[in-house]
Amino acid sequence: MIRRFLLATVLLAAAALPLQAQPQPVDPAQKEPGHEAMLAHRAAYRLTLDRARDNSSVLRAEGAMLFEIVDACEAWASRQRFTLLIGDRDGNQIETSSDYNTLEAKDGRALRFSLTQITEGATTQRLSGEARLTPEGGVVRYAEPANTEERLPPGTMLPMIHTIRAIAAAREGRRILVGPLFDGTSADGAQDTTTIISGGWLAPQANPRVPALANLSSARMRIAFFDRDQGQGGAATPDYEVSLRYYENGVADELTMDFGDFTVNGQLVELQPLPSPC
Repeated sequence: MIRRFLLATVLLAAAALPLQAQPQPVDPAQKEPGHEAMLAHRAAYRLTLDRARDNSSVLRAEGAMLFEIVDACEAWASRQRFTLLIGDRDGNQIETSSDYNTLEAKDGRALRFSLTQITEGATTQRLSGEARLTPEGGVVRYAEPANTEERLPPGTMLPMIHTIRAIAAAREGRRILVGPLFDGTSADGAQDTTTIISGGWLAPQANPRVPALANLSSARMRIAFFDRDQGQGGAATPDYEVSLRYYENGVADELTMDFGDFTVNGQLVELQPLPSPC
């Protein structure tokens, strides 16, 4: 149920990943333009049910996401925690949670990741490994599932690079960003993504709920994730969709996550900038 859009935690991802995950020095000339505008921060989101499809048994959903992204100088370290309690029309309740960590080199060429998903106290999925990108594509090698690997297609983006490019596209007045994305949340390698930018680049607006965002420009967008064997566009059905508002510093708010049978809103309730050690 989890897909990446840079949300949530209270712990340092760098401390949670293996020591060998520490990145090698990155040539400043190879860093993706836009990294300097991204804000290292801690954010908390409240999750509430937006709507359920007519054929869905879901009656309510509530939870929280906690996110921390840390500037590790040569890389971005993030950790996301997600908890959702779902109630159905028969009175049953199911709690699902996830713990997701990444360490992404600022040149966009390497990602270490780990993901643990738990449903009703039982672990339902574990993923971990490392992705390396080249101009020809790249490869992801999984430690869990044990000793498996997937090829990555040319043009694959990693999570932070995708965020930076989506914001850049909005600034430039573009309406769409298309390309494969690998985020470490699937054992099948990269997914195709289509990001639709709606409403253009928005001027700063009053924000009494989160005053720190009031002086920042932003853009609203919808990101659709497709299985690669399904293709994009046409009759293809997204595996998952998320709508959100990205501010120019990479902070996300006004989230709507579409899980198929139901959609969940995520509202930013706390934002704390984190100092850079660099």
